[in-house]
Amino acid sequence: MRKEEAKPRSYWHWVLRIFLMSVLLSAVLSFASGVALTDAGYALAAAVLVAFVLLGILFDILGVAVTAADPRVFHSMAAHREKGAKEALFLLKNAEKASSFCNDVVGDICGIVSGSTAAAIVLRLQASFDTQSILISIAVTALISGLTIGGKAIGKRLAVNRCTEVVFRAAQVLRVLHIGNKR
Repeated sequence: MRKEEAKPRSYWHWVLRIFLMSVLLSAVLSFASGVALTDAGYALAAAVLVAFVLLGILFDILGVAVTAADPRVFHSMAAHREKGAKEALFLLKNAEKASSFCNDVVGDICGIVSGSTAAAIVLRLQASFDTQSILISIAVTALISGLTIGGKAIGKRLAVNRCTEVVFRAAQVLRVLHIGNKR
């Protein structure tokens, strides 16, 4: 009975943590975008926008791969003391949370920040051409949507077909950052 009682509290603790992480990460990424866009030319503004779109796609790939990967491969790697295997098992053991963080937190924040970055670019374009044309806004929004959705579609195929490799590469990054391996 105690385990059943502990789970709801643990769940709400996770919800509170993910909420706070979302607020903090959103503030940091929005601030970084704002700083990068201050007095930036079109090339830098476009680079910032592309960076946020690519970051969203990358984390979407990882979120899908974590849910698709088979832990048996990583158990074997851990038995052979391969570096990164423990971190991969940590990701898979926490697949629901890892997927939620990657897809929902980072992915959604990147979508929101790329939208506000696009809005800043649209305003600059309209000011440059001395127009309030809605066509500029439609064109930029459509292009960003297409790049994001198309990139995620390609990424999902990669994530499912090469989930072991994707998870292992992410695990190696976590290993370097000392995340997920209780030493």
